[in-house]
Amino acid sequence: MTAPDTATRPPSPVPPPDVELAEAAIVEHYPRLVRLAYLVLPPALGRNRRVLTAHSLAQRALPRGRRGAGAEAAAVQGGVPGQRGSAGADSGYAYVRLRVLRGALEAGIPLTFKALPRRAQLPPLLPQVWGLRLFPRSGGAEELALDQWLATLDGPGRAACVLRALERLPEPEVLRVLAEAGVANPAAAVAESGDPANDALFASPEFDPCVLQARPTDLLRRRRFARAALAGAAALAVCGALLALPGGGWGADGAAAPPYALNAAAEQALDPGKVVRVAPTAWRTSSRTGFSTWPARGDRTDDAELLRRALAVWARPGRTVVASATPGTPPGPPMGPPQLLFAGTVDQAVVVLLYDGLRVVRYAEPRTGTSVAALDFARTDAASAESATALVLSRVDGNVRYLTAPWVTGLGLRDLLKPAEATAALKLGRDGVTPPVASPAPAGNCTGWNALALTGGGATRLVTDLGEVTAARLTSGAPGAERDVTEGAELGDWSRIACLLPSVRSHGVRSVNAWTYAKQPLPEGDGTATWLCTRAETWAGTEDRVQAQFLAPGAPLAAQAAKAEGSPACGAREPRVLAGVLWKSKAGQWYVLAAGSAQFASLSVSGGGVNGSANGNRLAVKAPEGAQVELAGKLTDGTKAGVLR
Repeated sequence: MTAPDTATRPPSPVPPPDVELAEAAIVEHYPRLVRLAYLVLPPALGRNRRVLTAHSLAQRALPRGRRGAGAEAAAVQGGVPGQRGSAGADSGYAYVRLRVLRGALEAGIPLTFKALPRRAQLPPLLPQVWGLRLFPRSGGAEELALDQWLATLDGPGRAACVLRALERLPEPEVLRVLAEAGVANPAAAVAESGDPANDALFASPEFDPCVLQARPTDLLRRRRFARAALAGAAALAVCGALLALPGGGWGADGAAAPPYALNAAAEQALDPGKVVRVAPTAWRTSSRTGFSTWPARGDRTDDAELLRRALAVWARPGRTVVASATPGTPPGPPMGPPQLLFAGTVDQAVVVLLYDGLRVVRYAEPRTGTSVAALDFARTDAASAESATALVLSRVDGNVRYLTAPWVTGLGLRDLLKPAEATAALKLGRDGVTPPVASPAPAGNCTGWNALALTGGGATRLVTDLGEVTAARLTSGAPGAERDVTEGAELGDWSRIACLLPSVRSHGVRSVNAWTYAKQPLPEGDGTATWLCTRAETWAGTEDRVQAQFLAPGAPLAAQAAKAEGSPACGAREPRVLAGVLWKSKAGQWYVLAAGSAQFASLSVSGGGVNGSANGNRLAVKAPEGAQVELAGKLTDGTKAGVLR
């Protein structure tokens, strides 16, 4: 009978033997059954799991039944090659081998959502080994090549190869056993089973899952996993106790995580009916003008479901929430019912702005669906009419929309790099929403820098986008006497330093002040240079960023001469600054140039082959190229002061 005829003939089922006979077959031929399962299992499982799964399949091959059930079953062909025993013994081995083979083939079927997983596809329940990785002893190069070749076969191909090489079955018998095991095309499996010349290698210790080596698992990962498991168990116990308390739930909360506590004060803060709404004209009579006097605006201020989702996500943001907070801003839940500033549809999102006296929180969700959301925190305590002028509603395709303060009556757009151009008038939309305005890019070529001119309350203020929920105010003047940027000279200074603003993006900046603290005639009659100091003050009041810039005559942009973080220099507490640069004249001579504010009575430089001093707050000394020098100064009261750093 040829192989194709054998493949098409219906297989004769192997009747289950007596359970004691099957157990005897498993015990007697256990190493052979485990090796068979190990070789048929997919190598992608890894050697440790293949070992445990192979032992599990061999042990689970014991049939269910009572003693004596099936003892009268007829013997079948396909027993152990060379086995000289009774027909019942051969029948018992053939049956358990078939069950092991079926389990190993099922383990290689990929898991899908279309069907329930079979038992062999899941990690084995028994045996289990904790804290050790088990694998057979390594063989030579030939065994390694054979193992790599077996990995290229599918499950039926490996089964055909193992039945021929390990069980020494003839081809018709291999076809019959594969058909009984449920292989759809046994002939194809036999055809790809390889060269019989390598069959002797299957008896190598490389493929013996009963003679094993042991190594520890990842000890650090195991320790972290144990700690995480203990913490998770404790949290689960606490959550279980809380969920068992009486009281109903709040319903669907969109992208919020499950509740972690039931607290009366916290529940009031999450109640959309208790959200604070300020009267539209409160800012006109209030003694304090800030975000606390903004009325609730937008087309969805009465949408209780939207407000509930925003409050719930604020209190417990889930894994699908993209959250951010400016430095120094606590991202925790509200301490009480917050104030509603805005709720409405903006571009492709639905936006809610809330204020709790310390922070402005921006919640955004898509127009359709609530499974994802964005949550942004910005610290805004002690806001005044000068700093509470605009909040970001949306950023789309490089454009930004703002919600302006209720006292803003006029809106304009100015490019800081073009101080000679007039402000372009913009129409303020309904509820104080601005049209989309191109936002300055955080990186790349600085070809323009937009700022909004907001008119209201008897003044026009410039604000710009620094990548945060709040707009940053731009001012000019000496520390303690800052003023809004309106004059041509001040606009000219800002046109030279605007491209340095990316260095203070996303740092919780409240305002940026530019101060021209000195002008210096350059050596060799090369004109007059300008020294500026910019101070970016943060809402948190700490880690303010200070820069000193040197502007050579004719240069389009200022060069950074010095910078510091958290320094009181160039501010109201320490209204002075000193910085220096290495400058090359038109004739090719290098100089150390330094300038301080008016508080400096003298300056000195030393080191790097340079030594010099000058009375007053300006210094110019010849120096070699690349000189490394130390600058120092003395104030008018006789105390010493160093450079900005």
